[in-house]
Amino acid sequence: MIEIKDVSFTYESGESENSLRNINLKIEDGETVLLCGESGCGKTTLTRLINGLIPHYYNGQLTGQIYLDGKEVKDYQLYQIAPMVGSVFQNPRTQFYNVDTTSEIVFGCENLGLPVQEMLARLENTTKCLKLENLLGRSLFALSGGEKQKIACASADAICPNTFVLDEPSSNLDISSIKDLTEVIRQWQSENKTVIVAEHRLYYLAPYADRIIYMKRGEICNEYTREEFLELDPKELKKMGLRALNPFDLMPEKKPEANEKSLQIDNFWFSYEKRGYPIVNIPNLTLPQGEIIGIIGDNGAGKSSFARCLCGLDKSSKGTLKLNGNALNAKKRRHISYMVMQDVNHQLFTEDVLDELLLSMDGENEEEDKVRAQEILAGLDLSDKLKLHPMSLSGGEKQRVAIGSAVASGKEIIIFDEPTSGLDYRHMLEVSEKLIQLKEMKKTLFLITHDPELIYKCCTHLMFIEHGRILWHRPMDNEAVRLLQEFFSHEKGDSAMAI
Repeated sequence: MIEIKDVSFTYESGESENSLRNINLKIEDGETVLLCGESGCGKTTLTRLINGLIPHYYNGQLTGQIYLDGKEVKDYQLYQIAPMVGSVFQNPRTQFYNVDTTSEIVFGCENLGLPVQEMLARLENTTKCLKLENLLGRSLFALSGGEKQKIACASADAICPNTFVLDEPSSNLDISSIKDLTEVIRQWQSENKTVIVAEHRLYYLAPYADRIIYMKRGEICNEYTREEFLELDPKELKKMGLRALNPFDLMPEKKPEANEKSLQIDNFWFSYEKRGYPIVNIPNLTLPQGEIIGIIGDNGAGKSSFARCLCGLDKSSKGTLKLNGNALNAKKRRHISYMVMQDVNHQLFTEDVLDELLLSMDGENEEEDKVRAQEILAGLDLSDKLKLHPMSLSGGEKQRVAIGSAVASGKEIIIFDEPTSGLDYRHMLEVSEKLIQLKEMKKTLFLITHDPELIYKCCTHLMFIEHGRILWHRPMDNEAVRLLQEFFSHEKGDSAMAI
């Protein structure tokens, strides 16, 4: 059993966001609890109380008591908590210590000093229960986001803890991988494990949670049974800053308009090996210019590779982009394109948030650039983060800083790879508004996303990629909505191929 009594916590930095106040919570053995609320409400901090990262790793002012199996967490050593609580973080890369999948799964067992035969038995059991046979012995660097998340879950599972704590595990996953994640959680439930999940995407977990805890400004504001939560009105969920419980049956808010300008893609081809299987293979493609084009497809379908080819980041890629009558090779495309990567940690370079945006600007008028950068940050709810180091921010805040840099760049083509991963409803709306503003400035936007709410909010066109090929693309009309809903319901195969 987990019991939290009168707990308040403030991080050493003193920031009120993500802090906790007067938390009282009891979680019974075998219970599945969903933690929800807007970014900064304290969900992640609460999970850190349970897995011992507070107070053993994160410093700050802590009052109250946290009990794990009847003993205060502060009286354990962190290595003693590890076999009791398995943790899966938002970005699985941050918890990997090996280069291959098999070694990563048994890494925790090795740290516990288990005999080799016991480790092999646990590896076999975890592989069977989580259906990972096809992932053994593979390079972690070659896995998709969903596959990495499966390995992170398997590494936690192999330790055989009684409790699992997951922090926004679905943020970078496609619909198919979320289904796999749900099956993992259901497997743990069948073993009577305690499962605690902090999450923005509610639709996949709420039907299986025993309790839903709603948090706001560091406090527990309400608790719901599964039945009570599923009956909440969609308008009430929006007021609470929560994502939709059924995001797949929405309707587009932006109607496509006639657009005479277009961009032409010719002979796009890319493979990681000189004569290997093509990751991108697009003989010709005509797309509208100055629109928001949503790109959908399963993890590993080639969406990010296509984006890198489009903006010229993969120098070995072939093909040209014709824009405004000019044929642009990879080098020329780099000058007119900007890409916000899925893992934004790769493109945060400066010492504070304001400088991060200024780095993307032309620098001709420093004062004007500062004013514009501050306006962009204000529109992304980051005004209070101007002087903070970008790497000190939460995952969602980093995402918004990278989006701000893209807006500040003024490039003609801007590509966003999962721009709303880890974002709550309010910040998703802010991002969609920024994208619409860019469209109104005649920018062409490509939006790789698994987020149906974002697609319906701002996309005017849609394209579907499978195995590096474009199976269909069209304006965001009724037929696109039908195809989109089929994709999200895993019925896309036959109908998508027929387009």
